[in-house]
Amino acid sequence: MPDGPVGLRERKKLKTRAALQAEAIRLFLKKGFAQTTIEEIAAAAEVSPSTFFNYFSSKEDLVLQDDLDPVIIAAFNAQPPELGPIAALRAAMKSTFSAITPEELAMVRQRTALVQRDPEVRAAMLSQFAGMVEQIAEVLAPRAGRPASDFAVRNLAGAVIGVLMSSVLAIASDPEADLTNLADAALAHLEAGLPLD
Repeated sequence: MPDGPVGLRERKKLKTRAALQAEAIRLFLKKGFAQTTIEEIAAAAEVSPSTFFNYFSSKEDLVLQDDLDPVIIAAFNAQPPELGPIAALRAAMKSTFSAITPEELAMVRQRTALVQRDPEVRAAMLSQFAGMVEQIAEVLAPRAGRPASDFAVRNLAGAVIGVLMSSVLAIASDPEADLTNLADAALAHLEAGLPLD
């Protein structure tokens, strides 16, 4: 989803990266995460194992790296300054998810299914959360008018991760679920203070 025209070399890189991720997810779902080797993934994507490492540092990265994150951050930063952090994030998520292709949505669903069924991938995702809190706090802080190290900003970042994770996991169990609506409902619930009534 880059802005402007993309050169041939960059298109080739994006195509190779997408092929590696798609083949890896396919193999992980078919054989299991632990049973699939990097060599098998590279062969299925018709590249060498050394080329694999030009794009991903590990098998876990194939599942956990999300190309939508920079798009969401750019959309968040483009929101009007009067919007609070959660309202701006809701608008950014809506615009991003409404523009993703059916193939990208299918990849999100497959990755989510893999996280749900494979303890090794789930453990890798959970260990990534600490860094994600810091990253989201960095994004939210300027709009909140506070430093990213502020306790309330970090709490908000953690809450954002929690509600969005709940919405993503919901689509794995319901193939008909709408990711855009679920993510928006999750953020709306957070924005309202997480009431249970």
